[in-house]
Amino acid sequence: MPHPEAYNDLTIGIMAMQGSFAKHAYSLGNLGIKSRVIRSAEDLAQVDAVILPGGESTTMTLLLENEGLWEPLNEALKTLPVFGTCAGAILLGRQIDDPRVHCFEKIDVETVRNAYGRQVESFTTALVMPRVLDHDFHAIFIRAPKFENIGPGVSTLAVYGAEQVMLKQGNVLIASFHPELTDDSGIHKYFIDEIVLKSR
Repeated sequence: MPHPEAYNDLTIGIMAMQGSFAKHAYSLGNLGIKSRVIRSAEDLAQVDAVILPGGESTTMTLLLENEGLWEPLNEALKTLPVFGTCAGAILLGRQIDDPRVHCFEKIDVETVRNAYGRQVESFTTALVMPRVLDHDFHAIFIRAPKFENIGPGVSTLAVYGAEQVMLKQGNVLIASFHPELTDDSGIHKYFIDEIVLKSR
């Protein structure tokens, strides 16, 4: 594991259009890592990586486009590492069959929105992910997407039953659940150690 001093000059950008961006900032803060909310194209020039939080993918698309952020973010993601959770994961996958959602297509996977049911059908479960953590992770699924037609270059990091729920390709990490809603910053640490720092 890298020495914590490696974190000192990092700033992780968190898209603050919608969703639990403050919770992601809290998870990073637990690791001693600075974060910056992204609300303009200028903010993107100040960060070493990006987190796309959960929310509602159609609303997130609309807000990104209305604020003039979709194209600058798409350009920045050509080089910046990115972590997408729930709706953020949908935006990073291949274009879905909904013209209201504009996807960045940064990871070779298709997503099915709200595949686990409505808000009232949200659930928690313990995930075993030995490539990521040395302990079970208490995962929270809220209107979570499912990942389908996963490309050969994509690595599976966590499964729930027969479903693959956390994936990695290059410097892109996606999860169908909400790691920021727990007190366990282990997945954020994995993103920093194994993707952000190794991409520098």
